[in-house]
Amino acid sequence: MKKYDVVIVGTGLGGLICGYILSKNGYNVCLLEKNRQIGGCLQTFTRKGIKFDTGMHYIGSMEPGQILHRFFRYLRLIDDVKLQKLDTEGFDVISYNDEIYKYGMGFDNFVDTLSQKFPQERENITKYIQGIRDIAQASPLYNLREINAPTFIEASYIKSSVNSFINSITNDNTLRNVLVANSSLYAGVADKTPLYIHALINNFYIQSAWRIIGGSDTIASSLANSIRSFGGEIITDAEVNSFDTSDTEVTSVTLTNGEQIFGKKFISNIHPFATIERIDSHMIRRAYRERIYSLENTISTFTLFMIFKPNTVRYLNYNFYKHNVEDVWSTVNYTSTDWPRSFLYMHQADNPNQEYANSGQIIAYMKYDDVRQWENTKVGRRGKDYEDFKTQKAEILLDQLEKAFPGTIQHIDSYYTSSPLTYRDYTYTKEGSTYGVLRDCNFPTQTLVSQRTKIPNLYLTGQNINSHGILGVTIGAIITCAEFLGINHIIKEINE
Repeated sequence: MKKYDVVIVGTGLGGLICGYILSKNGYNVCLLEKNRQIGGCLQTFTRKGIKFDTGMHYIGSMEPGQILHRFFRYLRLIDDVKLQKLDTEGFDVISYNDEIYKYGMGFDNFVDTLSQKFPQERENITKYIQGIRDIAQASPLYNLREINAPTFIEASYIKSSVNSFINSITNDNTLRNVLVANSSLYAGVADKTPLYIHALINNFYIQSAWRIIGGSDTIASSLANSIRSFGGEIITDAEVNSFDTSDTEVTSVTLTNGEQIFGKKFISNIHPFATIERIDSHMIRRAYRERIYSLENTISTFTLFMIFKPNTVRYLNYNFYKHNVEDVWSTVNYTSTDWPRSFLYMHQADNPNQEYANSGQIIAYMKYDDVRQWENTKVGRRGKDYEDFKTQKAEILLDQLEKAFPGTIQHIDSYYTSSPLTYRDYTYTKEGSTYGVLRDCNFPTQTLVSQRTKIPNLYLTGQNINSHGILGVTIGAIITCAEFLGINHIIKEINE
């Protein structure tokens, strides 16, 4: 009977990075993935020879010396992952009240670019930039400094809302909305989302923003190759049915095919709800179980994937956020008659400095309740009503796209769609939640998910630990691995 040092359930980014760090440090690790393709939100799919990203659309802070570049260098991703830098004069382009506003790349450029639209607000825009920079610089983990305190960010940034911060910056309602116009990056809720989430994400992208050339699965493939080179194992088509326990610890996991995988320690990279659901043990007390089950999750999305006819649609080297309402925060509260209140439109990067786009995506918020009637069906077998539903939503999005970019529809060769059910089934998030647990500044302790569980040798990782996104999940994986190696040992390794 083979027994691993560490068994990791789920091969999303958090699981892969944990596998990399621990196997690099001599642990015998085994990663289990329920799908044929590894990667979680890094998964891609191909139609007519065109590859589409499903969850990781663009990344930030990849200039040499910036935080993600330092992580990529440590994770040996630099040579394997090719990047296209987005437009420095407007990497995010905002359409609000039919006016166009741009996020310039670089802190000074951001101020200069927005100040062209808001000349009387230059001082306040500068104050905004200084505010998010101060928050980012206050976190030792986000700056790879030695840690002597148990917290990664000041409590005041966790207990304050994004909305209160934005309102303290300016009284200009249009500027307030423009500054949170990319809030779909974290599924923001005005008076719930903690300030630190907005600050860390925007600080991350404003420094520099990039698309991954050739698909986000290159990150997963590179990490998997490194894990195997360190002696680790990755097993696909291996869905975990249960975590098996003794009186004091987890002893193994049992797969749906009945096979048992034994380990000394375990890390779950699947949603905390799905993890606890698979444990029948007195160590998981009722109060803890009920807290995990009751956590509110972020909203899901509907995505339209388009293939363009060759050499017809000019490549857009920026991300386009369209808002159809006065209050950007209200986009999550759409009704059946005004969906979507906003959407994100972007192109895939297939080659450096490409002239024409081969494909594009439109992403809009969608509640799980919209598809709940089909929740007990499987991919590809949900029925005609479901397909008609998706077609109706796709046509609405195409109409919205045509209004924003006239003439685009005639150049679409074919399109494909995904709903919250698709996201649920491929990434194993509760109700297809885009970013997992919704953090609430009003209940910071209750909505915090620790890497530690009530079972001493079972840990959590992924977007529900620390924060979501490529940077948040990377740091969350480091927090989890610190339980094995010590946080300053890992920071030292990265800095060296």
